[in-house]
Amino acid sequence: MPKLPALPALPALDRSARRRLVLLLVILAALAGSLLLWDPAAVLSHAAGPWRLPIAVLVYAVGTLAFVPKPALNAAAGLLLGIGEGLTMAVAATTLGAALAFWLGRALGRDALRPLLRARPLTALDRRLTERGFSSVLLLRIVPGVPFQAANLGCAVSGVRFWPYTWATLIGVAPGTAAYVVAGASAGSPGSPAFLISTAVIVLMCLFSLVTLWRARVAARAARTAGAAAAAGATA
Repeated sequence: MPKLPALPALPALDRSARRRLVLLLVILAALAGSLLLWDPAAVLSHAAGPWRLPIAVLVYAVGTLAFVPKPALNAAAGLLLGIGEGLTMAVAATTLGAALAFWLGRALGRDALRPLLRARPLTALDRRLTERGFSSVLLLRIVPGVPFQAANLGCAVSGVRFWPYTWATLIGVAPGTAAYVVAGASAGSPGSPAFLISTAVIVLMCLFSLVTLWRARVAARAARTAGAAAAAGATA
């Protein structure tokens, strides 16, 4: 049986990088675990007065950091705040949550995780994010199905700059956020044009995600086949 090539050893991390990475993991785990003690939707429903929107933005942003699914937060924003306030709050809070995740990932996890980018596919992605940060992040935000928090932390580890990342997030999340906010706001009238149109948009986004994943798998399989054929030809 042929031996598999050994993976290159990652360089040893200094104590400071390990501590920062552990702190990042502890913070993210604590935020996720805190959901056992509080419910973002319940806090949103009780927010009132002049602090209603600031509280909603903060709750939503913390919810994204705690790995609450963004579609659920968007639908709750529409249901509790309506289309106008809900959409404004959701887009602003999504951008704030992404900025906070980026800051945490870059300050605490980048030094420890950068060595992982030596793998060829990740190196190519890092180069694209570094050289074409705005357009690359915009694509990540527009394409449905890309895990939001994973994209945040991945961008933090890459070479993309903060402001192109933030502006691309603000613009890119708006279409998908709008669909879920409108669906949540009109959920009480499932036969209304707003609900039907928003639901159709959500279904189309899901189908687009499935097609994108399928095409990516086909392309990866073709690349592996071509690489194997080239290796076989070289050894013949």
